[in-house]
Amino acid sequence: MITVEQLTKSYRDRRVLDRVSFTQARGEVVVVIGPSGGGKSTLLRCLNQLETADAGRITIGGLAFEAGTGASKAAERERQRQLRRRAGMVFQGFNLFPHLTVLENLMVAPVQVAGLARPEAEARARRLLAKVGLPDRADSHPGQLSGGQQQRVAIARALALEPDVMLFDEPTSALDPELRGEVLRVMRQLADDGTTMTIVTHEMEFARAIAHRVLFLETGRIAEEGAPDELFTAPRNERTRDFLRRIG
Repeated sequence: MITVEQLTKSYRDRRVLDRVSFTQARGEVVVVIGPSGGGKSTLLRCLNQLETADAGRITIGGLAFEAGTGASKAAERERQRQLRRRAGMVFQGFNLFPHLTVLENLMVAPVQVAGLARPEAEARARRLLAKVGLPDRADSHPGQLSGGQQQRVAIARALALEPDVMLFDEPTSALDPELRGEVLRVMRQLADDGTTMTIVTHEMEFARAIAHRVLFLETGRIAEEGAPDELFTAPRNERTRDFLRRIG
């Protein structure tokens, strides 16, 4: 479902991603861990085309985007738009439109981006609100919801375009501890449903429970990867061991 080849990204003289390569199968849950500043969020933003890599190739669901090919700006933007629709993203902040109801937040992209008829978009939105456990909050505004509820709405909104993969960038980091559980339960259900997910998180227990594979990213490189039981129990890389000791 996802193939990343030699992905490289720099900001001025700092290389944030350094020839990152990995593959991810359909239905696989890959969790990316590592120290702050290691390139985790930038990796997700490149997958979603919120950032354009300097070099490398990304393929999602059979659609490829290669940086630095010399394609016209119009062709590049169109390919980025198509790739972005295939990768739904949930951020640390909820980024909901405060002036719209929850239902309207979910309908905006299907109607304006995908050209879905409003009745169909509304039916899809209501199905997704039921999926994340909020069928009764369709007419509420974001400001009337708890942080955990807002994040669940954000997950539903990302699912509204029916993406091939879901990307999560520290989805619980802005939440109080008692609200994290409700978001993690929704993510666990998505995994049980076979959703392809790439997750950046510092929730190590959750990572160990949900991941099929874990990538340890440091200084823009994948220093180690493996099954969660192997990587968390007996990491091979000294830097991985040090990181896990410090956060444990």
